[in-house]
Amino acid sequence: MIYSTATVPVNPEGEAALSRAQIWKGLVLKARDARLFLPPGICTKCDVVVEGDRYIVREATILGEEVSEIITFEPESKVSFHQFTGPREGVIINELFEDEAGSLQLKFYCLLGLRNAESGGKEEQEEQAMMDSEDRGYKRALLSTLARTRALVSDGTI
Repeated sequence: MIYSTATVPVNPEGEAALSRAQIWKGLVLKARDARLFLPPGICTKCDVVVEGDRYIVREATILGEEVSEIITFEPESKVSFHQFTGPREGVIINELFEDEAGSLQLKFYCLLGLRNAESGGKEEQEEQAMMDSEDRGYKRALLSTLARTRALVSDGTI
């Protein structure tokens, strides 16, 4: 199994402040079309195929791989990406919370397995290293999401 986590402050010093409501709108937009939020080339297709009150189903191409996900929403708190087709199976979560000082934080965490790969084997170890890397991993995706949300707030979209 692969477990990875990263947490970043939503409002680091020197950046335009985002409210919980603004970052939440950004996370919902990201769930609907990840191409707009992830670093260039990471996601090349992202289509919502089913919508419900607190979930969507999307089909996407991420890192060159076709995935289908059920995405559930806990308003202004958590977005969970349940991958049910593709090379991985499991869940990826983006969560908003206040730390002990009351500062808004954005956390990523996941628990995933690779289909048709040995649990704990070389392929999973390589995937784990990629997810945890500073330049290619999920921390980069969190920072990209915050930057894009700030841009959407700045131009009046959010």
